[in-house]
Amino acid sequence: MTVQAVPARHPLDPEPAPSTKARAVFALGLIGLLTGPLVGGVIPATIALLLARQTAREAYAAGGYLTGGRWIRRGRKLAWGGLVLALSALVVAVIAGLLHLATAPGGQNLTPGTD
Repeated sequence: MTVQAVPARHPLDPEPAPSTKARAVFALGLIGLLTGPLVGGVIPATIALLLARQTAREAYAAGGYLTGGRWIRRGRKLAWGGLVLALSALVVAVIAGLLHLATAPGGQNLTPGTD
């Protein structure tokens, strides 16, 4: 049985800290997913995706001392799900509107003796 030694950290290295923006990405993604069918989820989902990009860059620049990658990934997935739900709700609404217009009577309703 071999024992692998964990490399010791330098005493001046900072402690890994959780990213508060990562939790915000998750929360915005969740709100975007829940309100996506109402088409109002586009705004929080878009903000979540923009914030996820910024947070991922900060976490990469921190060199492993800023945690929260899982929250960012989950938030991105939820935000994309919210955008897909909003887009599909919009498509369904357009199709329903077109079907409603197609069944409406067209032309003018004039009496038979009108010139």
